[in-house]
Amino acid sequence: MSRYRLRGCAAIVGAADTRVGVVPEFTSAQLQTQAARLAMADAGIGKEQIDGLITCNASVERGPLKTFHAEMVAELLGIAPRFCLTGAVGGALPVLMIEHAAAAIAAGLCHTVLLISADNLLSGAKRRVPMPEPWDDPQFEEPYGPTTPAMYALIARAHMDAYGTTSEQFAAVAVACRKHAAMTPGAHKRTPITIADVLNSRMIADPLHLLDCSLVSDGGAAIVITSAERARDFSKTPVYFLGAGEAHPYLSLLHAQSLTVSGAVESGRQAYAAAGVRAQDIDVAFVYDAFTPMAIIYLEDLGFCPKGEGGRFVQGGNIELGGALPINTHGGLLSYCHAGLANSIFHITEAVRQLRGECGARQVAGARLAIIHGQGGRASTHGTAILGTQETL
Repeated sequence: MSRYRLRGCAAIVGAADTRVGVVPEFTSAQLQTQAARLAMADAGIGKEQIDGLITCNASVERGPLKTFHAEMVAELLGIAPRFCLTGAVGGALPVLMIEHAAAAIAAGLCHTVLLISADNLLSGAKRRVPMPEPWDDPQFEEPYGPTTPAMYALIARAHMDAYGTTSEQFAAVAVACRKHAAMTPGAHKRTPITIADVLNSRMIADPLHLLDCSLVSDGGAAIVITSAERARDFSKTPVYFLGAGEAHPYLSLLHAQSLTVSGAVESGRQAYAAAGVRAQDIDVAFVYDAFTPMAIIYLEDLGFCPKGEGGRFVQGGNIELGGALPINTHGGLLSYCHAGLANSIFHITEAVRQLRGECGARQVAGARLAIIHGQGGRASTHGTAILGTQETL
């Protein structure tokens, strides 16, 4: 089925987050079921109306919750879906799950799909067995033990060398996200920060400081998606799936053709074409901000500014509320929550709230179109989705 045929065929009718940040009393499985129940309550439905389930596996789990994740979550929820799927492409998966659900609904495989992603990466990390990251090249990367921040520091330095991007410009991303988190009840970190705070925070991997790096959090979220026709019968204002795209240019960073141009170029191109919109039509953007330089690169690659001008684009409040393109209005991975593989699902739930007009002080006035970009591995796999209000159909 062509991506173009999925435009407007499905809508999100429920979305909810669990408590995020430090949540030591719950396992990832408990966070999964909490998120599911909250999203179903938001949609005003019971579990008997769910016939599709897509989950993202949890990084700290072992046993059935690692190998048969969706089936185990279904059992915990007391449902027997006729469509059941677990994915594993890292932080890009929650974004891609929307298109997978829309395609399953359009194909008649199911009617109403529950998408869940949750992890207790912070509190459960002590139970995680240390091992090389799965995207490390076993011959040329793994033996030398590079850390994840060190690998992203290579990308940051490449962008600085090629385009003159500065640490102050990286810091502007962290400051904007923290300003938004300060207006978001329950965000993991809400204390305001300045450019100086970022630059004076501990160096992690030159040029990345501590506040250039995403949080380590517990938390989860879920959404309910159904056909556009059925969505009219739900209590909440539907948010429509307009288009998506994906790209998988490499696995290990060793094989990247460029450190300054990402797969977001291709995933974004597909998503814009499928949705029938352009970058300049977008009202609010949610970009994967595991490290501040990546937000800048993704803003460039998704077409919001020319390549190399991302550093200037994020300055002067341009990406803050009231600016030309507000990003990550909940605080993103830098300030709201980074719960392992669950991370970009919080971008989705915030996008839904923005398009419903539910965000209060952090509401983007007149928001009709939102773009969400998720990334897995070390910028190695990409998913981009575009959501819209009924007026955009």
